[in-house]
This record gives sequence, C-alpha cells and structure tokens, in this order.
Amino acid sequence: MRRIVLLLSVLCSFTASPVCAADPAPTFERDIQPILTRAGCNSGPCHGKARGQNGFQLSLLAFDHDFDYNAIVTEARGRRIFPANSTFSLLLRKASGLTPHGGGKKIHEGDAAYRTLERWIAAGCPRTPADAPHLLKVTVSPDNSVMVFKATQQLTVTAHYSDGTKRDVTALSQFSSSESVYAAVDANGLVKAGPIPGEATIMARFAEKFAVCPVLIPLPTPVPPAVYEALPRANFIDGHVWAKLQKLNLTPSESANDATFHRRAFLDVIGRLPTPDEVRAFLAEKNPKKRERLIEALLQRPEYGDFWANKWTDLLRPNAYHVGIKATYNLDQWLRQSFRKNQPYDQFVRELIAAKGSTFTNGAVVMYRDRREPGELTTLVSQLFLGVRLDCAKCHHHPFEVWGQDDFYSFAAFFGRIGRKGTGISAPISGSEETIYLGDGTGGKRNGSTVKHPLTGKEMTPTPLLGQPLDIPPERDPRDVLADWVTAPENPFFAKVIVNRVWADLMGRGIVDPVDDIRATNPASNPALLDALAADFRKNKYDLKSLIKTITASHAYGLATTPNDRNAADLRNYSRHYRQRLRAEVLLDMVSDVTGVPERFEAMPPGSRAMEVWTARAQSVFLDSFGRPDPNADPPCERTPDTTVVQALHLMNAPNLYRKVTDDAGRCATLAKSAKTPAEIVDELYLLAYGRMPTDTESTAAVKRFEKPSASRRAATEDLMWALINTPEFVFND
Repeated sequence: MRRIVLLLSVLCSFTASPVCAADPAPTFERDIQPILTRAGCNSGPCHGKARGQNGFQLSLLAFDHDFDYNAIVTEARGRRIFPANSTFSLLLRKASGLTPHGGGKKIHEGDAAYRTLERWIAAGCPRTPADAPHLLKVTVSPDNSVMVFKATQQLTVTAHYSDGTKRDVTALSQFSSSESVYAAVDANGLVKAGPIPGEATIMARFAEKFAVCPVLIPLPTPVPPAVYEALPRANFIDGHVWAKLQKLNLTPSESANDATFHRRAFLDVIGRLPTPDEVRAFLAEKNPKKRERLIEALLQRPEYGDFWANKWTDLLRPNAYHVGIKATYNLDQWLRQSFRKNQPYDQFVRELIAAKGSTFTNGAVVMYRDRREPGELTTLVSQLFLGVRLDCAKCHHHPFEVWGQDDFYSFAAFFGRIGRKGTGISAPISGSEETIYLGDGTGGKRNGSTVKHPLTGKEMTPTPLLGQPLDIPPERDPRDVLADWVTAPENPFFAKVIVNRVWADLMGRGIVDPVDDIRATNPASNPALLDALAADFRKNKYDLKSLIKTITASHAYGLATTPNDRNAADLRNYSRHYRQRLRAEVLLDMVSDVTGVPERFEAMPPGSRAMEVWTARAQSVFLDSFGRPDPNADPPCERTPDTTVVQALHLMNAPNLYRKVTDDAGRCATLAKSAKTPAEIVDELYLLAYGRMPTDTESTAAVKRFEKPSASRRAATEDLMWALINTPEFVFND
C-alpha cells in the first residue's frame, strides 16, 4: 500500500508540474507548518503534547520539521495523506471536520488554509528546499498604538525573507495580549481597547519568529502639562514615573503621612515593626530630611541582613533532608553573612556561580550539591541572575522568545565539568560532606561530563546567551568564565533583573512582572526607568543598600496607597503605592512583638525570631498558613502574595495566638496591671500594631470597651489587641 501511495505521489507531482510553473506548489516548512501552528494542531493540548493525541504526535509548535514531516507523510504507512486525490487525505478531512475529529473543526473546506494543504498534498508533499529564502524576521504594523476606550485596531503581520521579499502572514499568525483587560486581541489580529486606562503588549507569532505592538490606552481627558512639571522630584526615579503617568493622563496620589511612611520603611527595609517609642520620636522630629535619615539608620541595623537574606533563602535554600542539615545551615549562614557585610551583588553572584570546595566549609557550593545536573543549573542560574526563563528551550524552541535548544544546551555546557567528591545524595539522611571541584569532563557522575544536544548528539561548546561559542582552556573552570560574563557591566540582563526584584519588594510590583521573566513579549511597564535604575546600580558598584536608599528616597516611594479619581485603575505605573501582604516570618515576628511573647522554634535557641530560622523544616502552622515555601518545592520559587480563608481563620482561632495574647507574662497582662489609663492603653496598642495614634473615633470606641461593667482591664486589653491583629491594616504593609 505504501508503495502505491508513494508512486501516486510521484505521478501526481509530474502532472502538477505545469501548474507549479505559474503558481509554485506550497512547501512544508514555509507554508504547511504555519497553518498547523495557527490551527493549534501542534499545541500542548492537542497533537503537540508529550505523547501526541490518538496516536498522532507533532513537535510542540513545529520546532522539529523532520519529525513532523515524517509523522504526516510516512508514519502509519502514509495513511494521513492521499496525493492521488488530495481531498480524501485524512489530514484534510480531520482538520476540516469532514471526518469525526476530537479536536473539532480547525479549518474550513474551501478557505485559504484548506486550499494550501490540498495543493501541497497534490504536489507530492514537497519539503522546502535548503537553498530557498529563509525567514529573517516578522514585523507588525502598526508597531505601537495609542487607542481610545473601546476602539479597535487591525494589525498586519509581515514576514521578511533572506532574498528581500515580503509576505503578508496575518492570516497565519497567532496573537496574544499581555493584559487583555486593557487591550484584547482576537485570532485575526483585531485589537479592541477596554474601558479603563492602561497598557498592553500584543504579540504576533509566525513560525519561530515574533513581533510585539505596545498599546497605550490613556484617560480620555488630558491633564495640563503644568501639573506634571509641578510634581516633586527627589531623584531621577520621579522624573521617569511622572513621564509615564503623563502619557496615560494619570495623576499621582498624595504623599503618605509620616506615620505611614515610618511603618512602611521599617517593614520594607528590616522586616519588623517600629516600637512605640520609635514612632513617637519620628513623629516629633522636625528635620525636613528625617525620612532620608530614617532609611540610612535602618540600613545600618542588624535586622537588615537577616531580612534580605530571608528573601534569598526562598530562591536558594534546599530541602535539608535532600542535601543534609549541616549543608543547609552553612548555605543559610553564608547568605546572612553576605547581606550583613553588604557584599557587592556582583561578588555575591560570582561566589555562587563559581563556588568550589566543601559543603561543610563553603555554604555557596551547596547550590551544586542540590542541583546535580547541568540542565537543572541552567534553569536556576538563567532565571535568578539573568531573568531569562529557559525551561521551555530545554525541549523545544521557546514560543515567546528567541531561545532554542541550542541556546539551552550551549549554556548548560558551562556546568558540564563539575566534579563531586563524597558520598553524594542519600536522602532522607544526606548528611555527609561533599566537595565540588573542576572535573576533567571525561564522563562519570563523579568527575563531570560533556553536555550533548539531545537530538543531534553533538557535543556542546559553552556559549553565553546571545553570544558566541567560547574556547575555554582545559585548566580553567567554565563556571569562572560564566561568572565573568554574567557579572560584566555590558551584560544586558544582570543589573536589570536584580534592580527589578528589589523594586518589586519595595514598590509592590516589578517594572517587569513576574520579576524574573524579562523578555520582549513581557515588556517593562517603564523601560526608561528600568534602564536608569540598572545604570545607577552599576555606577554604585552593585551596592544593594545604595539601591534601596535610592528607591526609598524617591517621592514615588512615599506616595499614599489611597487612589484618587484618576488612578484607581492603575496597577503597574506607580501612581500610588501598592499594598503588600507581609511575609510569613515578618507577620509572626510582629505578633510576637505586639503580644510580648516570643515564638519557640525547633533547632533554634530560646527567643529566636522567625526571621532567624535557618530551615523551612522547623514546624510552624502560622508560617505554613501565610505562605512559607514548601521545603520540597523546586526553587526558584516566589511566594504568592494572596490572602486566604485559612489565614483569616488562623488569626481568629489559632490556639498559639490565643496563648500569646492571654499569657500572664505578656503585653496585655503587663498593660492591664500598669497605672496607664484606658486611653493610654489604647494609644499604646495602636502604636504597637499600626505604628500610629488612634483617631478620635477609634479611641472613643476602644475606651468604651473598658468602661463596660462586666469588663476587666485585662479582658478589654486582650480583646482590643486581638481585634487589631485581625485587621488588614496589621497584615498589610500600607
């Protein structure tokens, strides 16, 4: 049967040749693959998933042309095509719904895609010749757009080929929007603006290329330029923020009051509440530069190192049962020491990437004890330090970026010569020492081995992203070369990803969001601001404290969270400060500070704070309820900032929290026994929990609780404290 099909293909190609002279037959790579991609045939939910669908498998998003051609033309004895009468081909009949198809009707009989497939089959299913013009790029027109509410805009996608020819491929392209609530796009490239101001990026993808069109939807009523010119500018940050707001006709909220700023700064910089005495002193201070002085003082406090190291333990701390307790402890202490001494960020990253030695003496090498395969290290290093997610490129070409398998495995080659000496991993009791060193790359798990391409078997040469293959001498560790490239001032990713991460910590949302996914199809909300922050960070020798000081000194950082009538819908342009739910460790320490009763942790001395705990294996229902990372999860992992019913119920009902509030040696008991009046007790509790004095209304209502005939001073104090802890103002950083 197969011979008959192939013979008919040849005969059909001969009979079709006169037509091809005037109207060239479609070819597989140039014409057919885009149709299958546009129709979703090779998408993840359909035939592009790992084992295909109903016995028919295609490579995901057409990344492997040879595999796909074989699957369509020769697999299953060629039953999917019938060149003698192309309309009877199973490929056509299934896709057009003429034969029952689980995926539904993907193309319509007689439309352009149908006719192209029909002509290709009739022509003998030709491949695209190797010397045919190849696709260089695609462009989208318009390449940017400013739209009014609910307006529409048709996009046109053009493919550019190596011989200088162009082709309208709008009908063969796929479209998606980064923010469909602001600007949605349909399958044909028609953009429709939403009813609120904002911006979105429309991506158009054809074959392996893509182009983007930024869409801006400003408020319809303009704001006089003088309004923006009059806004305060504490440093370069404000100029970039105001410029973006002007494009959208948004105006910023008022500045936060001193009490709000004071509490915000404490929680953002050192992760703890100010004491009532610290609040009173700050509010009474008359120095016009007291906010800047506050930040400088906070950056010198010992809590700074623990708080910022705690953020990095989310990204680097392994499961203690996987790598060993001592190794996990050493990595934790290395992180804390790095932030305590304000180690320059480029040196911090260099020590991690190029780490060598024993897991018992150098905490940085624990990363290589935990991640043991070059592919694992590739995704970790690229995502954390470059903001590039290469996971997709491990198996196929990244659907939204320029990275392919060659890029992934060339980068993985930097980790191919890692040697390991020791007993290795023997979970759940992996307690032994292991030494990381430069292996000779001759093979074997202990001594490292070269990295090979999974499809071609080619031995890969270490290559930086967007760079050229490197000829690294055998005596030099490729990781040293990688560390040089990652931390180089000219690296386009390094400074941007860390300033974006710190900006998100302080401002509530990254300029690029998610913070570690920097790509053309996930653009920055304010590219000029991101570039300026990165340049300033490099100029200040990668000093993280200097970066924090610069951001917190800006007027934009000090804005109130309350929206005005022109910025209520803004979620990413910093026209107001964005509230954040506090980290689990911060909240637990806050509860301990307010109640005056410290928490108890396994494997920690008495009086330890949650921020000082070195392992996520320390049991704590509170920390788990408020989003402490799962110790078994695969880092890097970002905490979810969402609130949950579990969190609310825990604050209302947790036995441990009740114990803290009602403890005989706790804050409530002490205040109740003191000579303070009910009004003074109320003031003290508000200063403890909120970092501010109560309003007259709040004070009056709280004092009445003390005046009830059936209420004791202690019970009233406990009730008020519990009520304050169970409010959004306590749980969120305003």
